[in-house]
Amino acid sequence: MKAKSIKGKTTEDITAALEKSMLDGFRPTVAVVFIANDNEQKSIVKLLSEEKIDVFGASTGDNFVDGEIESHATVILLLDIDPAFFQLVIKGTEEGDTREIAEQIGKAALNKFKKPAFLVVSGGLTVDGDEIIEGIENACGKGTTIFGGLAADSLKMERTYVFTNDKLSDSGLLALILDEDKISLNGMAVGGWKPMGMDRVITKSDGNVVYTIDNEPALDFISRYAGMKDIETNNALNFLISSNFQLQLKRENKHPVMRTPMQANTEDRSIVFAGSLPEGSKVRLCLLPGFEVVEEALNKFAEYKSELVEADALIMFSCAGRQLTLGPYVSEEIDGIKNIWNSPMAGFFCYGEIGRVVSNQHEFHNMTCSLAMLKEK
Repeated sequence: MKAKSIKGKTTEDITAALEKSMLDGFRPTVAVVFIANDNEQKSIVKLLSEEKIDVFGASTGDNFVDGEIESHATVILLLDIDPAFFQLVIKGTEEGDTREIAEQIGKAALNKFKKPAFLVVSGGLTVDGDEIIEGIENACGKGTTIFGGLAADSLKMERTYVFTNDKLSDSGLLALILDEDKISLNGMAVGGWKPMGMDRVITKSDGNVVYTIDNEPALDFISRYAGMKDIETNNALNFLISSNFQLQLKRENKHPVMRTPMQANTEDRSIVFAGSLPEGSKVRLCLLPGFEVVEEALNKFAEYKSELVEADALIMFSCAGRQLTLGPYVSEEIDGIKNIWNSPMAGFFCYGEIGRVVSNQHEFHNMTCSLAMLKEK
């Protein structure tokens, strides 16, 4: 498989970069498109469609391409995958809830390939990422390869969406399904947040909506421990909460995962998290990371390189909260990971990540860096 990455702030920039990429005879069949400027979405999709390139796209905030962060730009990873080896499927919530449409996508994949692997992106600000994994695994079985993330919107917390050549969905699910007998999809997710203090209990919740923690209203609990008072539900402050307050969900015989608060409700004092927090589960508060988190991530990815020597292309899903908390260090992380494999790369700062953990299970995460690696067999 051959891959190339391009970028641009306008459709004209993308047109020029696409034409240049094809001068040597390169003919991509798939474009992984991460777009920060909504006004450019239709024209860029039209451009790619005219070149008969299938589009796997998501709204984003800041993006990165080949180790460099790009603000208010579009980044595209172009791939020349044999059309027989992939399928694009998009489902909107008019066809069911998140788990149902994920299961529908899983069933469609099994109708196409004996052993499917999934790259997924989802629109919607209140999506429970665990339901994406549960739905696909309901159809395809535990251990199915799944990588991806939740679309973003430059931290405005107003609207996120996913799109293909002919459909856009604000709260739907988009999958690039690969024939894993022909294209390997590997990778890992690395976090680095350190838990502190005693265990806390989710005393009342419904999926990813938490009402009380240790019998205290969730918003009051977060307000007290984050040192904030009189929290209002405006978008900027909600994201400030999610950037500086994290919970680690402990799970019996499973890898712990991070959970990020996404929205607050002052009426019932509940918090909507990016992933499920089952009633009765135990959580711990987490400390903000520093540069040592970047060092740990780079060391883990370097170790993984010894298992997977080569990759034709890299797609990274890094948490938007990670960008805020790590500050300039996040650039070193992205550049360092790119240099480990030295393959074309595109990615974005998202609102939740899906990736493999050390147990070889694929989980939904917050505050992680999830790297997906493609290699034609």
